[in-house]
Amino acid sequence: MFHKILVAVAGRGLCEEMLNMLMEIPSLQQASITVLHVVPSQITAEAMAAKLEAGGKILADAVKSLKIDPSKITPRLKQGEPKDVVLQVAEEEDSDLIITGSRGLERLESILQNSVSQYVFQLTDRPMLLVKDDIYVKKIKRVMVAMDKSVAAQQSLDLALSFLRDIKGSQIFLVHVNPDPERKSGADATDPEKDPVLELAVAAAKKQGVAYQCLNSTGQAGKAICQLAQENNIDLLILGSPERRPTIAKSLPDLDRLLGASLSDYVRVHAECPVLLARTPG
Repeated sequence: MFHKILVAVAGRGLCEEMLNMLMEIPSLQQASITVLHVVPSQITAEAMAAKLEAGGKILADAVKSLKIDPSKITPRLKQGEPKDVVLQVAEEEDSDLIITGSRGLERLESILQNSVSQYVFQLTDRPMLLVKDDIYVKKIKRVMVAMDKSVAAQQSLDLALSFLRDIKGSQIFLVHVNPDPERKSGADATDPEKDPVLELAVAAAKKQGVAYQCLNSTGQAGKAICQLAQENNIDLLILGSPERRPTIAKSLPDLDRLLGASLSDYVRVHAECPVLLARTPG
């Protein structure tokens, strides 16, 4: 569960809207919030002063827009390289969730355009909630979890159920994508609830009293997950994203993810709803 949430704001308001929706979830209402705005360094003192003044207004407007007890909010205005500062503050605050905006840039484009969200995702071991610039943020009632047999998927399921168990009228969508169309046969071909990968998730949802729907598909996992999320009008997609880099390389970007080869990177770019990437040790 999340107790310390870091929200990196940039003046567009979507992260603030997302946080307001999250804070309607009973299990999150005791969390403390750090609202961060980072002002890039400027060449002259005059330019820096102007940027800091503008940044202070962005930060103040962000705090003002939050429907949260002000005593739970810590505003922070920092100077420096935004992607490095977000990582630094997350470490200082020991944040257990980072919320950032995302332009949804593809593959090398995110590197060439210096994407903050993509860089932070590469180098943090903390869960991240990405809110794309072109989406509509909604109340959280319909949550989708991509399931397989991994620890990351199980932790994503536990997180989703902790969100939904106290929300009236909520529903969890349990999705399993089999990459091999030839293997989709038997009972689970016509009844997704009998899919062996989803059976334990169904049992967990029933135990928590959360309404559920099972969906299974075949083919490329990222494409199928994004399509199902759109078809089912999902408010929040939760995807397990295990940390795969060895300790010695944790200060270096994961080139596989940077080049867009991972499931989490595909979903980050193409999903038409906010995406929570739940991090687990690889």
